Amino acid sequence: METKKQVPFLNKKYFSFHKLGIPEISCTFVNLKQFIYSMKVKIVNKSQHPLPRYQTTLSAGIDICANLSEPVELKPMERKLIPTGLYIALPKGFEAQIRPRSGLAIKHGITVLNTPGTIDADYRGEIGIILINLSDESFVIKDGERISQMIITSHEQVIWEPEDNLDETERGAGGFGHTGVS
Repeated sequence: METKKQVPFLNKKYFSFHKLGIPEISCTFVNLKQFIYSMKVKIVNKSQHPLPRYQTTLSAGIDICANLSEPVELKPMERKLIPTGLYIALPKGFEAQIRPRSGLAIKHGITVLNTPGTIDADYRGEIGIILINLSDESFVIKDGERISQMIITSHEQVIWEPEDNLDETERGAGGFGHTGVS
């Protein structure tokens, strides 16, 4: 079956979402099953570090670095807001999620406290990362160290429909491990 008949725009190597009212997003066609989406996001970088970047071709998260004038010690069970020097403007309908880096978590017990942290499309302040040390040893955060990941994702806003009852499901109100561990 010919690709052009299924989805007309797939005959192009590049498709812009501008016609759909989302000019910041583009799509590069790789093959029938794979697209590489990209989005233009305005960023102000007041740090002394390069712009955040993906570490591998298929990374979902962009590594975010600490922007520090001096190292910061994070004692056991201590939390601190770590500046990044970054400011972004996301398009409507998108958010940035701040997530921990797995290496810092497993090796040092360092994680993002409000995981995932949300940066709304209308926020224009500096991105700060709330880190906590869950280990029993102090950890020193150095300037330029990759301390978290940022993932940009779309979201919807709900319109509530008040009801007196909800439909029944097999699960019902079961939660908090009700299905067991094995």
